[in-house]
Amino acid sequence: MHPTTIFIPAYQAEHTVEAVIERIPEAFWPAVCEVLVINDGSQDDTSGAVRRATERFPKVRLVEEAENHGYGTAVRKGLRLSRETPAEYVVCLHADGQYPPEKMAEFVAYMAEHEIDVLQGSRHKDGTASQGGMPFYKVIAGKILTWLENWTFDLQMTDYHSGFMLYSRKAVESIPFETLSYYFDFDLEVIASARARGLHVGELGIPTRYDDEESHLNPIWYGLRCLRVMLRYRLGRY
Repeated sequence: MHPTTIFIPAYQAEHTVEAVIERIPEAFWPAVCEVLVINDGSQDDTSGAVRRATERFPKVRLVEEAENHGYGTAVRKGLRLSRETPAEYVVCLHADGQYPPEKMAEFVAYMAEHEIDVLQGSRHKDGTASQGGMPFYKVIAGKILTWLENWTFDLQMTDYHSGFMLYSRKAVESIPFETLSYYFDFDLEVIASARARGLHVGELGIPTRYDDEESHLNPIWYGLRCLRVMLRYRLGRY
């Protein structure tokens, strides 16, 4: 198995983050270098939930931020710390349980076999988005944005807006993460930066699950920022 570091950006995740860690398959743990939980200034007991998890899973490490700095900042922290581990691959796993830890081994193996540098989990590739409860407006808005993004980046992806992202060591060391967004468009900027550097970008299907967890994303602001990323890419800014 390929050495893999997992990082989990977490905000107000006391009720979900421990279950996410528990869902990491037992057979995958020997490949895990470290599980870094970036607590991004949560006001609830996210830290307590992670500490309880560390008692059972010694590879888990809590990284505390005193204030909330935003999704992109938390991901940058996770990627920066991941570079300090011997990982060949790095996984960004969200703390709300929406994305499947169970798929990590399959994704890492696919990356190694096909020499993929940035691999994104797609909620649309296998038609699971609507079945999993994705709101209809998100399905439609996503299709429109995806058409534009495929034209912009010259790819044939079905979903650019899933936060289930995996990185090769090459990607972690060559993409200038510290210059990218503090907001949720960070992941799209990663793809833009990867394409600008000739890195290989791909996707695999994932199951979709929408429950009652609180979203911290403003869809209108997010959509406008995605359009901004596409314009910047066309202007050669990445």
